[in-house]
Amino acid sequence: MQHRQIRRWRRGAAATIAFTAVIATGVVPTTAGSERSGRDDHDEEAFGHVGTFDVRDNGTVSAEIVDATKDGRTLLYTDSNTGLLGFVDLRDPANPLPAGTLPIGGEPTSVAVTGRYALVATDLSAGNFVAPSGKLVVVDLRDRSIVREIPLSGQPDNVTVSPDERYATIVIENQRDESLNSGRLPQLPGGNLTILSMSGRPSAWGTRVVGLAGLPGMTDATDPEPEYADINERNQAVVTLQENNHLAIVDLRTARVTASFSAGSVVLENIDAVEERLGPQRRGRIVLDDSLTRRREPDTVQWVSNRTFAIANEGDYTDASGAEGGSRGFTVFDTTGNVVFESGTAFEYEAIRAGHFNETRAANKGVEPEALEVGHYDDGTYLFVGGERANVVGVYRMRRGQPVFEQLLPTGIAPEGMKAIPRRDLLAVANETAAGIFPSLITIYELDDDHDLPSTTLVSANDANGLPLPWNAMSGLAADPTNPAIVYAVSDSVLSEAGIHTIDVSAEPAVITRRVLVTDAAGTVRNDLDLEGIAVAPEGGFWVASEGRVASGTRPNAILRVDANGVVLQEVTLPAALAATATSNGFEGVAATGTGTTQYVYVAVQRPWAGDPAETVKIGRYEVATGQWTFVQYALDPLTLPTGAVIGLSEITLLPDGTFAIIERDGLAGRDAVQKKVYGVDLAGAEFRPLGEPLVTVGKVLLTDLLDEMREQSIYTPDKLEGLTVTADGQVVAVTDNDGLVDAIGQTLFLRLGTVAEAFNG
Repeated sequence: MQHRQIRRWRRGAAATIAFTAVIATGVVPTTAGSERSGRDDHDEEAFGHVGTFDVRDNGTVSAEIVDATKDGRTLLYTDSNTGLLGFVDLRDPANPLPAGTLPIGGEPTSVAVTGRYALVATDLSAGNFVAPSGKLVVVDLRDRSIVREIPLSGQPDNVTVSPDERYATIVIENQRDESLNSGRLPQLPGGNLTILSMSGRPSAWGTRVVGLAGLPGMTDATDPEPEYADINERNQAVVTLQENNHLAIVDLRTARVTASFSAGSVVLENIDAVEERLGPQRRGRIVLDDSLTRRREPDTVQWVSNRTFAIANEGDYTDASGAEGGSRGFTVFDTTGNVVFESGTAFEYEAIRAGHFNETRAANKGVEPEALEVGHYDDGTYLFVGGERANVVGVYRMRRGQPVFEQLLPTGIAPEGMKAIPRRDLLAVANETAAGIFPSLITIYELDDDHDLPSTTLVSANDANGLPLPWNAMSGLAADPTNPAIVYAVSDSVLSEAGIHTIDVSAEPAVITRRVLVTDAAGTVRNDLDLEGIAVAPEGGFWVASEGRVASGTRPNAILRVDANGVVLQEVTLPAALAATATSNGFEGVAATGTGTTQYVYVAVQRPWAGDPAETVKIGRYEVATGQWTFVQYALDPLTLPTGAVIGLSEITLLPDGTFAIIERDGLAGRDAVQKKVYGVDLAGAEFRPLGEPLVTVGKVLLTDLLDEMREQSIYTPDKLEGLTVTADGQVVAVTDNDGLVDAIGQTLFLRLGTVAEAFNG
């Protein structure tokens, strides 16, 4: 395959050593936590994103479970919303194409391919918890005809085919009505494991039912409610009984349970288990100071070998005492019930390091691992762990029976199903949720040694306590004026505590090495700010811009001068007459020039305010010595956009030649995105005027359009290109805002655009 060509950040041996040292110190071991491989993704094979399929192109709404034909050239996925089985042409993984759908006649919950047939588990219950029903639909993939429908004894949730294709298992879950008795067990009828024997033609296939009630140690012996099954080469099925926090092993030849045991519990320390709603947008904080003991309550299970299997400890039950399940990680067991590996907090910590911790789920199940997949590729066996609430897949390579963390893959929203396709060195991930401007996606990754970028482009190191520095929702950027390896970033009010982050850009990925919170002189953290811009102050410290939330009257637009430790030294708001015209789309970027009596601070306003001419916004200039505000107008590009979409500014940064770069972008994502541009303006020669006088419109020149670059480097083009700066040695970098994963995919792009001449070629 021909790989895309991307600008490469120049780095030498010293940068590689610095990267290795920082990442090595980022390991936080648990009792049996994963170790890092310590490798550079560019030196060995790694998984890189190669293609994304938007399920809307197939006329579907969601992709939940995914499988592939034996040649790996066609994907199949279930969409329970539309009752369709979807097909994707994967002959070119970089350009997956819609290949049609098939109505299933019910709610498809799972699909598995066996030879020329697809087995589609289909729920016919339509919300009937008392008399659940279902069927197994057998589809001939040659002509996509339904050749048989096999009645099932209840509501199916998962179908799996044995490696030798002699058997399939259908997990009959018979879900609970969670509005009845607080969703507690028992709620009969109980589920079972149905075995399909696939000898001869589909018309001759028969089923046997394995009862799972009465296993010792279950939460409720009458209501097993099985969730998922996988089959090894010995034709043993391992079954998760999620709400019962239990595991069973079934011999498919005899249709008997040969072993069962509790999934047990995990002690979790230094996690965030509280959704603290303190901020101006009530988004909470990421604080790793809680401890919990949680039942594992596994969802997906996958055999790693014939003797060991892995479970994803999602959790799904609150017992009579109010204790929830879900231990936020994954576990490897052997067939006797012994734990041979426990991830503890390690998987969640990797998500935190990558800015993929969803604070709105902190009190629930954290990153909520749900999907698992094992793939046996030419260079080894890989275990993939999907974080449903973190929008990531953790890639672990099995070494001497232990999973070793390799990398984190950003995904669409809520990775639900995964399919390893080793014969083509591919991994497909079905991301079931559509939210906001982001649709349900199937993302495709390839194992290769020729990927130009790490899978995550910005990560954090550890704090002084050995815990990952939390971050998300990056906004403005500013470069250290003397150290070319350092830039600074602010995060917006997705988190309530305003933070200033120090980023080492000599490493790849770039590494956040320090985070300070903005405080008042008494040391109280400011929870009333929405930091969108940052500039290095000429006398030291920073100028930061806080965007107002004037609609609710809770926060003004302001610029603040803070010292290097985040302590506020000065706070400046707008003249009352101008503040009265503001909307909640206010200050975005900030830039500072000059010293003493000639020091100016410039701010870019995101969108038009009351009284602004159509398609214009203000750029403000604050004269530090006199405290005077003056303004110019900036004309936005006139574009035809979808209803509700707008153009606005998101950054202003000083360039080496004394002019300024302005980010002008839409708020659209993926194929809908049309504008992610950087314009140059000469503010030093512009005529700034005080409030009340007619404002001059400043001229602008296109420096670059980053839309293609963002498409190349993302799984799905992000909407918010937020920060841009030029390092002390003339390298241009930019960053996107991941919105803290709230109705967003969450992938952060830290863009390395080359020198000023390379980046701004118009």
